[in-house]
Parts: sequence; structure tokens; C-alpha cells
Amino acid sequence: MDIRPILSTLKRHKIAAGLIVLQIALTCAIVSNALFLISQRVSSINAPTGMAEQELLVLQVSGLVRVENPEVQTRVDLQALRGLAGVKSVALINQMPFGDNSNTSGVRLTPQRAGRATGVGAYNSGEGWLATLGLRLVEGRDFEPAEYAEAATVFKDDEEPKVPAVIINKGLAEHLFPGRSAVGQEVYIYGSQPQRVVGVLETLPAIRPNGDGDDRLYTMMLPIQSSYRGGSYVLRVPPEQRDAVLKTAVAALEQASGGVKRIVREQRRFEDMRRKYYRQDVSMLWLLGGVCLALLVVTAFGIVGLASFWVQQRTRMIGTRRALGATRGQILRYFQAENFLLSSLGIALGMLGAYGLSLALMQHYELPRLPWIYLPIGAIVLWALGQLAVWAPARRAAALPPVAALRS
Repeated sequence: MDIRPILSTLKRHKIAAGLIVLQIALTCAIVSNALFLISQRVSSINAPTGMAEQELLVLQVSGLVRVENPEVQTRVDLQALRGLAGVKSVALINQMPFGDNSNTSGVRLTPQRAGRATGVGAYNSGEGWLATLGLRLVEGRDFEPAEYAEAATVFKDDEEPKVPAVIINKGLAEHLFPGRSAVGQEVYIYGSQPQRVVGVLETLPAIRPNGDGDDRLYTMMLPIQSSYRGGSYVLRVPPEQRDAVLKTAVAALEQASGGVKRIVREQRRFEDMRRKYYRQDVSMLWLLGGVCLALLVVTAFGIVGLASFWVQQRTRMIGTRRALGATRGQILRYFQAENFLLSSLGIALGMLGAYGLSLALMQHYELPRLPWIYLPIGAIVLWALGQLAVWAPARRAAALPPVAALRS
């Protein structure tokens, strides 16, 4: 098709053509970045933790009065919970992913404190944590019974903590010991005494994921058991028995208190914890999706309105072309080609705008760079939208009888 008549016509309607080009460019820039943010956040929300999420219950107990030896009460609690019907295993862990607190430590390869340590999310747990959480070791072993210690004996005033072993996640192992096995290596977490790496987990999720898909918050597990006052009881039960076991577990903890005034402050399924943690993210996804949809609808209406206006303005031209032998298909393709040219120019400007917007988001909000693949995705969406929007006005133009068009 000869596009010279189209270009000649657009030159006579510079303002209208320029406005629709700017509208398409703005939509392309915003939609491309919004789609990237949506896909990134969806990936983060649905990222697997490697844990038996559908089988986990989390209970947190708080004391109402001071107890001199809460470790004794903790052992009584664990025994009572392990004896419940339907409970596969129980562990006491200082914190859980998607929880309200976050405990991190610095890890070094030398005892000297000079230089920057690697920030690591630190989990502490007594025996049974591996089977309870459902995690998988890809290298090494679990902690031995002799390596576990209670937090009260590890952290004493004026004494350096003594922790013999540590298990780290795969990401941290590759970061600290690239190209070699991490098992058997020594790291420094507390003071001048090293901790030996005895195992590597396939995954151990970040305590509070940052939501951008970045796994640089490495994690580790230490064989330190807190008391009930410094952690949460985690129970692994069959999914269909979670609600029933949750009630019996709460009753068991109340009965095991033995007169000590305590309350079960939290009793939740792990799935509910994750859902609550990402609740704001899900709201943001709906908001971004709504913005994208609104922009596309406004752009489509703009194209429809402009095309309808031009059909009315060019009625005599259409009639003349029809009288000279132009077919309906040629008239239809004329308006589609015109829209394609405008869309292409707007998309080209929109791609530059999308890249600039991505740089601004990187600078001010520490977001990753927009991958190039989202630019052609945005272009295809807008090309398709433009062709669909212009279809109805173009068909009306093609359906005009030559005689009626010339009379108008």
C-alpha cells in the first residue's frame, strides 16, 4: 500500500495525530514497567520456600509473670506437643518466615572484624527442626545431639558464645565458597571462635522476603534452642487435621503450664502467615492491574474517537476513492495502516520513555532494571489494541456507499 496519501493526510491533522501518539507513548511506558513490576511481585509471592507449608502450625506462648527457668517449662511443652495425636514432629524456632520479627547476623571468613561481613538471616532451633520444616539437605548432615545447646547457656554475660556448628542455605554457600564445597569450612559469627559448616540446605527462605525476587538475604540455622519466651512452637501435622490439632495443641500448652500464668498469643497456620505477609503486595498488584487496564481503555477510546472523527471529515474523500474503484477492503486497510503508523511512532517514543522510567525507579526505589523483553510485549499489546480500536470506525467508512459519500 502507498503510504504517501496517509502521510499527506496526517500532516493536515498534526495536533490530533500528535495527541494520539503521545497517548500511546505514555501508555507504552507505564504499561511496560507496570507489567514488569506485576510479574516480579507475582514471582516473589509464589516463590517456593522448600518447606512443608500446608502441614505447619505455629504457636507462640507468652508468660504473664517472670519464670526463673523457662527452659524446664519448654521441655515440658515439647513433650506434651509431641504426644498429641496427628503430630508428626515439633520444633521450637526463634523466628519463622513471614513473621513479625527478623534476627540477622554478620558472617565472616576470618576472625578479624575489619571489612564488611555478609548479612545473614539467623534461625535458631532445637532438635527436630529439619523434619518439622520439611527442608532438604543437598550436602552434609543435620546437627548431632551433642551440638545443640540452650540459649541461656550459649549467651552468657562476659563470655564469648560457643556454637560448634552451623548449617547454611545453598545461596550463602555459593557466595562464601564459590566453586568448592562449603561442608567442613569455618566461618565466624560470634567473636574469635569459628563455627564449622556441617550442612547445606537446598533452600532456607529469607525471614522477611523483600519482595523483589532478590535472594541476597542469605540464611543459616544454628543449633541453639530458645525457651518458649523467645520463639515459636512449630508443629507438622497432616493438612486435613490442622484445625483439629491446633485446638488440641493450645489446650495441651495450657494444661502443661502447671500453674504458670501464660497465654497462647498466636495460633496460626503457616499458610495464613504467608497470606497475611503478602496482603499489601496483592493489593498493589490489583492497583497496578487496574491502572494498566484504565490506561489501555482510555487509549482505545482515544483511537476510536479520533478514527470516527476522521471518517466524518473524510467522507467525500472516501466517496471519491470508492467511485474511482477502491474496494471496501482497501478503505479498511487504509485506516488500519494509518493507525499502525501512529501506533508505531507512539510505541517508539514509549520505549524510550519506558527505559527512562525504569532508570528513575532504579535510582529512587532500588528496583531492578526493566528487562528488554517487556518492551516488545508492550508494543504487541498496543499494536493489537490500536487495530481492534480502529476496526469499527474503519468498517463504517468502508461501508459508505459512494453516492451517499459524495452527496455529503
